[in-house]
Amino acid sequence: MADLNELEDWIVRTGLGDRAAFEALYDATSAKLFGVCLRVLNNRAEAEEVLQDAFVRVWQNAQRFKANGYSPMTWLITVTRNQAIDRLRARKAPTDDIAARQDIADAGPTPEQAALASSERDRINACLDELDDPKAGAVRGAYLLGETYDELAKRYAVPVNTMRTWLRRSLLKLRECLTR
Repeated sequence: MADLNELEDWIVRTGLGDRAAFEALYDATSAKLFGVCLRVLNNRAEAEEVLQDAFVRVWQNAQRFKANGYSPMTWLITVTRNQAIDRLRARKAPTDDIAARQDIADAGPTPEQAALASSERDRINACLDELDDPKAGAVRGAYLLGETYDELAKRYAVPVNTMRTWLRRSLLKLRECLTR
């Protein structure tokens, strides 16, 4: 995996239209971002499409990235996760097209991808276990299942702003845990 400075450099150069930097960024991050898509969508074909859409979004918006000490992977994961959640919500939306509602069989990840995902999952789960139960559940709901703030606030019987605060503070604790 590339280091923080390389990723920031590639994103900035991508914002300037540098195709070589974009290719390097893709090569360094696509596997991890595909895992994000696959985790949210649980459908390999859709995850591949969303990953492509996410990189189109990165190409279009790289000039907006600000290297301000935050992890460039966080920005990339956020862009990708948002694309996946948009697809998930579109899937939940009512449609008259029967073919659009049919699930496509998923061949599943390769053994290598499964091993990498398992390692990352173990680290994340260990950090999630450090959070209070309702907050860990809210983080899983929001960032892994694509639930909205409103849905989570209703489930946990708290105001929406409280849910936002829970999630923000939980993400800060997770980031701290994952950097240890």
